Amino acid sequence: MTNTTQLKGNWNETKGKLKQKFAMLTENDLLLVEGKQDELLGRLQLKLGKSKEDIHKIIADL
Repeated sequence: MTNTTQLKGNWNETKGKLKQKFAMLTENDLLLVEGKQDELLGRLQLKLGKSKEDIHKIIADL
């Protein structure tokens, strides 16, 4: 992800796009808590079966 501030600033929009692209993601899967970006990435990796790099690319491409 580009940087933490940018991620937080655009998170609601990004979250909506992820839910449209991957319908199996829930609100809990996409919960972004301060300082928990790595946990979020891990959850997305498990749920989507993608690598950390893939997750970064998916989010960057939204």
